[in-house]
Formats: sequence, structure tokens, C-alpha cells
Amino acid sequence: MNTATRRQFLHSSLLAGTGLALGTASAAAIEPIRRSGPPHLRLSIAAYSFRQALDRKRKSQQPMTLDDFIDLAASMDLDAVELTAYYFPKTTPDYLAHLKGRCTRLGLDVSGTAVGNNFCVADTDKLRKQIDDVKQWIEHSARLGAKTMRIFAGTVAKNDSEEKARMRCVAAIQEACDHAAKYGIYLALENHGGITSTAEQLLALVKAVQHDWFGVNLDTGNFRTDDPYSDLEKVAPYAVTVQIKTEIQRRGMKKEDADLKRLIAILRAVRYRGYVALEYEAAEDARTAVPRHIETLKKLVR
Repeated sequence: MNTATRRQFLHSSLLAGTGLALGTASAAAIEPIRRSGPPHLRLSIAAYSFRQALDRKRKSQQPMTLDDFIDLAASMDLDAVELTAYYFPKTTPDYLAHLKGRCTRLGLDVSGTAVGNNFCVADTDKLRKQIDDVKQWIEHSARLGAKTMRIFAGTVAKNDSEEKARMRCVAAIQEACDHAAKYGIYLALENHGGITSTAEQLLALVKAVQHDWFGVNLDTGNFRTDDPYSDLEKVAPYAVTVQIKTEIQRRGMKKEDADLKRLIAILRAVRYRGYVALEYEAAEDARTAVPRHIETLKKLVR
């Protein structure tokens, strides 16, 4: 049995075992993204950076709406915003059109959206709901004019195995990508703990998914390994969007300031062309820290 046929057989078996439908994607596993031309980095800001102010369930002394967040991004002369699903008060067509229009008037793109999901769950009904929720947000993202939507793999439940969880995750991503392709949205798998804690774990998932509308959301602060920079270099060729953090944390060590110049150099080395969204998570108040870090990044991406 040749490699391509064997891959198709394994994928079909996996899908049959999870009750998911086989999509129409090509048989070849994802390869590093072929990029024409020199690197081209455009700056965005993730709504999650202002999570304390945007969280409608928390009482903030300085609450913020998504309209306020968009206005703030424009005041920092950014290229785009990343709108996180958690902070939407509603997702009606009128409201999504309103946000898209506000961005357009201010000269901002919606670089992407983000949704919380766990594709590792073993319960069939719960997994189906996770997939359906992601599909719904793909449609919301299209209405917003987003280019990518970041998703998560999830964590292995008690009494489950990583191998089985990975199989379910791959099949779920495959189905979600089939839906995303209809709307022109790239699904970007984030390195975010669980079964994506290391570069090797993430790439095992990435290379198993067979879809043109799939890639990685490279989060520069989420590898808690011995050498996070080396791991980011391994994954960068697969990035369709990037979230840059101002801190990194090596295995067993405290957080430290990230070498932003080195992170940008990693992106340039693979000729990355796309959005780099600052996702601020450090201790200093975001209202004072974010503008300063944005100015630093502007100088680095020129």
C-alpha cells in the first residue's frame, strides 16, 4: 500500500470511528506554506489583551465594548483587530455588520476571530456540539470579514489516551475545515497546552490534517519548553496567523521578557506574510503597556 493510499485508509477509518463525515480535501498532508515574495508583516491587536475590561461578567472600573476596542486600535494606527468570541454581547447579523462597518470606516481589517473549543472530548454528543459551535463561528467570522479563525485542540480527559484524543481532534478539524472552505476562512490551530504543548505534538496534529484551509496560529508565548524559540522556529513555516506575546516561559522557570526582535526574525526567516497580533498578558495594565509595545513592534516590522 503506497503512502497516499495508506493515509486515506487511516483517515477514513478514523472518521468512521467517530461518526464524522469524510470531506473533499486533497489526500496530501499539509506542507509548509509556500510564500512568494519577501516577508510582509502587518500589526493587529487581540481583544484578549483587554480581557478584564471587555469581560461582561466582571465589574471593571474602566469597562470596554468592542466598539471601544476598535476605536483604540485605530488610535494606535494599527492595521487590524482580532475579535475574540468571548466578548460579543450578541452575534446577530446586524451587530456583526455594525462591527465590520466600524472597522471599515476606521481603515481596519479584521485579521481574525477566536473561539473556545475542545475537540478532544470523547462523548459523541458533546463533540458534535463543539464542532457545530465552531462551524457557527466560521459563519460569524465570514460576516465580519475575518481572514482567519483560531481554534484549539483541547486536553485529554481522564481515562482517555492522547492517541485517541488526537484522532478525534484531527477528524473534527477536518470537518470544520470543510465548512470553513465554503466561507474563505482559514482555521488556525493554536499551540495552547493540552495535546499541543510541544512543537512535536502540534506538528503531529498539523501534518495529519488534510486540508488547504488549515494552518497554525503561532502563539509565541505558549511553548513552556526548554527552548521555546527553537520550537517556534519548527512551527513557523505552518503559520497562517501569529499572536505575539511580550513574555515567554521556559520549562520550570519564571516568565521573562520575550526577545521581540528574535521573534520577528523567526517570522522573517520563513518569509511570513500576514498578521501579527499582539496578545498582551503581562501584569502591567494593558491600557498603558499595549501602546508602548505596539510602538516597539512597529519599529521591528518595518
